Amino acid sequence: MPLARSLSVTSLNGLLQCEDEDLPVEDLLLFEISWEVTNKVGGIYTVIQTKAKTTADEWGENYFLIGPYFEQNVKTQVEFSEPPNPAVKKAMDTMKSQGCQVFFGRWLIEGSPYVLLFDIGSAAWNLDKWKGQFWEVSNIGIPFHDREANDAVIFGSLTACFLKELSCQFDDKPNIIAHFHEWQAGVGLILSRSQKLPVATIFTTHATLLGRYLCAASIDFYNNLDQFDIDKEAGERQIYHRYCMERASVHCAHVFTTVSQITATEAEHMLKKSPDVVTPNGLNIKKFSAMHEFQNLHSMYKARIQEFIRGHFYGHLDFDLDKTLFFFIAGRYEFSNKGADMFLEALSRLNFLLRVHKTDVTVVVFFIMPAKTNNFNVETLKGQAVRKQLWDTAQSVKEKFGRKLYNALLKGEIPDLNKILDRDDISIMKRAIFSTQRHSLPPVTTHNMIDDSNDPILNTIRRIGLFNNRTDRVKVILHPEFLSSTSPLLPLDYEEFVRGCHLGVFPSYYEPWGYTPAECTVMGIPSVTTNLSGFGCFMQEHVADPEAYGIYIVDRRFRSPDESCNQLTQFLYGFCQQNRRQRIIQRNRTERLSDLLDWKYLGRYYMHARHLALSRTFPDKFEMEPSAPPKTEGFRFPRPSSVPPSPSASQHSSPHHSDAEEEDEDERYDEDEEAERDRQNIKSPFSLGALPQGKKKQHGEYRN
Repeated sequence: MPLARSLSVTSLNGLLQCEDEDLPVEDLLLFEISWEVTNKVGGIYTVIQTKAKTTADEWGENYFLIGPYFEQNVKTQVEFSEPPNPAVKKAMDTMKSQGCQVFFGRWLIEGSPYVLLFDIGSAAWNLDKWKGQFWEVSNIGIPFHDREANDAVIFGSLTACFLKELSCQFDDKPNIIAHFHEWQAGVGLILSRSQKLPVATIFTTHATLLGRYLCAASIDFYNNLDQFDIDKEAGERQIYHRYCMERASVHCAHVFTTVSQITATEAEHMLKKSPDVVTPNGLNIKKFSAMHEFQNLHSMYKARIQEFIRGHFYGHLDFDLDKTLFFFIAGRYEFSNKGADMFLEALSRLNFLLRVHKTDVTVVVFFIMPAKTNNFNVETLKGQAVRKQLWDTAQSVKEKFGRKLYNALLKGEIPDLNKILDRDDISIMKRAIFSTQRHSLPPVTTHNMIDDSNDPILNTIRRIGLFNNRTDRVKVILHPEFLSSTSPLLPLDYEEFVRGCHLGVFPSYYEPWGYTPAECTVMGIPSVTTNLSGFGCFMQEHVADPEAYGIYIVDRRFRSPDESCNQLTQFLYGFCQQNRRQRIIQRNRTERLSDLLDWKYLGRYYMHARHLALSRTFPDKFEMEPSAPPKTEGFRFPRPSSVPPSPSASQHSSPHHSDAEEEDEDERYDEDEEAERDRQNIKSPFSLGALPQGKKKQHGEYRN
């Protein structure tokens, strides 16, 4: 009995290798298809962009990305070239001869992967024909008024056409893996399977269509997952055809993956299929690593934020900026999905606690969520102008004072400090002081909102009364625009702003993964997430005591909203109780978790999905057992030996604790010892070594 060709596919010299001598490694090609290749729409762009280097390192010249051609994107992101692979070039030439414009080049991101871009507009004349063909194979009709769905049909048909032309050149050998992301790319998968192309297919949903729509409608989603009439809900929202495209893609794919365990549960009910592999999202850690300088960067950018605060709160700056903490929430303006509703309620309760305990800590909270605005409001701009004027006045007086002091010392005299400032200097300073007087409270928003009276964040602020009063220990600033280093108000990029803050708060109700807390983590900034986000579930699995490492996970799945809000309030209050040293220790720990989020580690799940797809598509050529995701045994951060600064352990019955306690905590904390212990938990990236000839490696050996 002949021995089946085992899936001893190894990553060697950037190419997949197989024991089958008849199937040369260089013939295996990987294509990733997404509407967001070189085209930023949402988070999928970040996934593909950051993962490109790891995948390119593994596959080398045999890795290609397929996406739509948009001239405005391509001009700055793509360097055109001729395809080095003759089979790819021939398939492109065939499509061009049929009237389809196809572009090839390198995407100018880290890893410089090859990209294949289809001009949707040039092929639009085929739309009716392709919609008819799609109906014949799937019974899914696409309404003429849905531009996005029509574009998906064109894009999918072009993709399937390309894969068909390509596979014809390989005499039906198993040479192609095609990985499709989200429903916009799903038409290509459905058509490829209906034509029985020899292509191993993978489909990844980053968030189910219906799940996002239902959660946006403030429905109790997770407690009713098994009770929804899926067809009815999709029909009422006029997305039934899109839902059918997504569901058909899921069931047609050889391997179905989602980005998190919580999305896997959602897909099981919404799409009626459990994923074969969970493929968590990672980051290219090099982009965010600061070579042990992240603590210095925190201090530097915190000082820049403090400058903004001095201007914004001029006339009401009666709190100590050295004892002020900066919290923030950022992302799409989805009031309930992103947890802004719960965050505001928790801030109201935190304000009460800080006032009752008469603490000297002040919290300034930023909401960075883009909304429709007219422009900056006058009061906010005036604040920054007043701050700059005061700074210029102080510098002028300081220079004059310094010159007089210098001259007196040269003469060997001790100057009379009462005479060193003349009447003009006193008048200048008095005018400066008078200019800081204001008869209104510092604004809660930096811009003029177009629909102020119906804005959910502003309406909630009005309800809970957080108007930046002098007595409030929690101050709120809504910045309804993405951050930019060219802004006249807060001239910081998003990354710089995050580094300057103390805590990111993302109590999301619907968050399939959650890049915002992940970005905080790799920059060494603690964050709040939930067990309804993919990131929160991932951290619960990998970190024994997430709070000690600066990852606060609010239970929104098994607690009532009020209980979850109380838990969030306790997390925030506990964080406010930490002293400066505890926060530094915690940031050190948080930054060490960044290795967990590196694609060098998380890329193993995508690798496993590809291996699984090959074994299912070509069982006589590839063998793989068991079909379980790669193991992560031993890949878990233990609880630090020094208990603080975990708020659950460091909260005190009184807001003030003794210096003796702080000294005891310092003695128990050894940064080098903890860092070395954590490094031992981060194993080498998942890789499969070269196999001795004739030896077959089973999947159970692919573990750390």
